[in-house]
Amino acid sequence: MTPASIRSQESLGRVHFIGIGGVGMSAVARIMAARGVPVSGSDAKDLPVMADLATAGARIAVGYAASNLGDAQTVVAGSAIRADNPELVAAREAGLPVLHRSEALASTMGDDTVVTIAGTHGKSTTTSMITVLLRGAGLDPSFAIGANVPALGVNAAHGSSGIFVAEADESDGSFLNYRPQIAVVTNVEPDHLDHYGTAEAVYESFDRFTELLPADGVLIACADDPGARALAERTRARGNTRVVLYGTSDGADLVLHDDGPGKVDVSAPAGRYALELQVPGRHNALNAAAAVAVALELGVEPAAAARALSQFSGASRRFELKGEAGGVRVFDDYAHHPTEVRAALTAARSVAGGHHVHVLFQPHLFSRTREFAKEFADALNLADTALVLDIYPAREDPIPGVTSQLIADHLGPGGQLVEPAEAVSALARAARPGDIVLTVGAGDVTAFGPQIVQALGG
Repeated sequence: MTPASIRSQESLGRVHFIGIGGVGMSAVARIMAARGVPVSGSDAKDLPVMADLATAGARIAVGYAASNLGDAQTVVAGSAIRADNPELVAAREAGLPVLHRSEALASTMGDDTVVTIAGTHGKSTTTSMITVLLRGAGLDPSFAIGANVPALGVNAAHGSSGIFVAEADESDGSFLNYRPQIAVVTNVEPDHLDHYGTAEAVYESFDRFTELLPADGVLIACADDPGARALAERTRARGNTRVVLYGTSDGADLVLHDDGPGKVDVSAPAGRYALELQVPGRHNALNAAAAVAVALELGVEPAAAARALSQFSGASRRFELKGEAGGVRVFDDYAHHPTEVRAALTAARSVAGGHHVHVLFQPHLFSRTREFAKEFADALNLADTALVLDIYPAREDPIPGVTSQLIADHLGPGGQLVEPAEAVSALARAARPGDIVLTVGAGDVTAFGPQIVQALGG
């Protein structure tokens, strides 16, 4: 899809969302409902966000059935919706246009100044930071984020400022469906090879992403990440758009000074400014620098941008505190790529000080486990205790010979496979006052956090 083929919101008519309870789908539905578009939707389960959407005027159904389409004129279906879904089948038989979630979101952007955030890791956090910053600086952006954000109360909203901030997902190539004025790339690494096939195809897709920028647009890229820096250099060589680099590395236009918690500054041409960050880790300091870079492009004063970031307390499932008991803090993180797991455990180490770190990890996807088993183990070995669950299959069918044992084969003395029934008690026995327990993965491992807190308290 090219920018010229983006449909206008007015042309969609009545819009039905298949899988409306998903965090990404509900975000688009929420914005459309706020803008007066007649919205309906369904999901397999009755999820809490569906009640919110119903209150906003959407017609909601639980369970999939062709009759749920009603008088819809356009249907939106995400990548997770199977081809045999009865609503999707009925929509195609009726000749209704079927849009990907990203195409529907692009249609809501209209003439806004669009800021899209892409990257293999850190998209949700960086998008959240930018949104919180802009709001704190007195702007009112529209936004759509792939995670719930406590400081915002929601993951999407219609704003009045003419600025639209959106997370752009590369996992299925759908980030090419936007037409940004400002594009942020936090990092570029091989991932989602079930979709792309090769690392080269991943890099090529990011090149196509930056090519969407207009002549007066800007690419904001992380100088510390080799993939993002190489992308920036290729973009500069093409000469089609301006490039701004942020980070600690030489050549950064916005320089990050990260001397640990409470000692994070950024240097811009106008001066050096302290960042008061509530979230730990070098990766989050870099995300904050990206947010400041975006704010400066939108005319926010550097000092105001730095102050506004202090309001950001994190995004759901991004090193999220689930509770504390017996002097042990339990965090949950969505990390599902080796680089993300390493970043989460490094942050946990900084929070734990001299105490121990214990991790419960659930691999996500058979294909990702096959590609990165040793890299996952290397990251998990940063913990004192590393327990690994069976693979969460998500959208994939099993691959013969691919199990969590591939990771376990490379774990150190503190690592082992564990059955779900044993995980909670094993962590509760291992943890001591001052320690950190971290549940990690993009599957249902998140449910273990409250159970661990309860076991520690018992």
